[in-house]
Amino acid sequence: MLLIMEKQIYPTGKQKRLGFLDRYLTLWIFSAMALGVGIGYFIPSSAGFIQSFSNGSTNIPLAIGLILMMYPPLVKVKFSEIPKVFKNIKLLSLSFFITWIIGPFLMFVLAITFLKDYPEYMTGLILIGLAPCIAMVIVWNELAEGSREYVAGLVGINSLLQVFFFSAYAYFYLEIMLPWFGFEGLHLNIQMSDIAQTVGLYLGVPFAAAVLSRYFLIKYKGETWFNTKFIPKVSPMTLIALLLTIVLMFSLKGEMIVDIPKDVLIVALPLVIFFATMFALTFFMGKLFGATYAENASISFTASGNNFELAIAVAIGVFGINSGQAFAGVIGPLVEVPALILLVRFAFYLRKKLYA
Repeated sequence: MLLIMEKQIYPTGKQKRLGFLDRYLTLWIFSAMALGVGIGYFIPSSAGFIQSFSNGSTNIPLAIGLILMMYPPLVKVKFSEIPKVFKNIKLLSLSFFITWIIGPFLMFVLAITFLKDYPEYMTGLILIGLAPCIAMVIVWNELAEGSREYVAGLVGINSLLQVFFFSAYAYFYLEIMLPWFGFEGLHLNIQMSDIAQTVGLYLGVPFAAAVLSRYFLIKYKGETWFNTKFIPKVSPMTLIALLLTIVLMFSLKGEMIVDIPKDVLIVALPLVIFFATMFALTFFMGKLFGATYAENASISFTASGNNFELAIAVAIGVFGINSGQAFAGVIGPLVEVPALILLVRFAFYLRKKLYA
């Protein structure tokens, strides 16, 4: 039976045993994946039913799940502390360099290496690599006991950078870089407003809810009540919403996963290499740059994850819902979930080895 960890170490030095749900989280996640695949395969109509609750490229139940997942970690953030955590300019520069320079280039190299015979999947994978994660990274960071303030600041800045530079990145990698490596260039017409809409939904909504909750609840109920009553009540929402979202995600593509496993694996392999390489590179470089464990976990998970919601929306908008590009985008989060939960375990291992 897989365990994330037997105990948590708190700054006070006290140890607290994890609850039943937390302790066996890895098992629950893989069980949720299996349940989702089973529902999607044995009840094919379930995918159509879930898709009926969609608006454009946004699936409403999945969006609600992601927002509910992100709210508890964000509401715990002391937003006034965010500017203080960015005093280490060297570490911040390292984070942005790895996330925005190395990350997209690494995904591009992996795409043209592993998917050169599958041009649609290749394009979809390149799109995935163009933007860092702004949603699930908050959950992985929370599970790995990273710095909430640090990851909130990074996610906020990365969100703005996506709005302003995603189109330019798509132009550079798809219209300029592909021909340099002997592939046909692609022209994508991506509106900044569409990117802002996606970013606003998946980050703006839970971010605003968290800020307003902290302000008004602390103002009218007091900080003690907020920390001792409200936070313990909403904290389990993250894991419950995570498990329900995983069931939904895998049930949407359960039939596809069973019927065409080869295509799933073709796309999954470079993604797994990307996640592992980005996490290991960032973590060890962060350690060299003097990052604390909490800071290191935050920058490493930020660098490892990708904004699949944005990649899927762009792929559907440009190439169509049944395109290979959209298929690659959909496979992304299905691979990210098990890969990143294993990296959470790896982060705890590295904390024990490097920060003991």
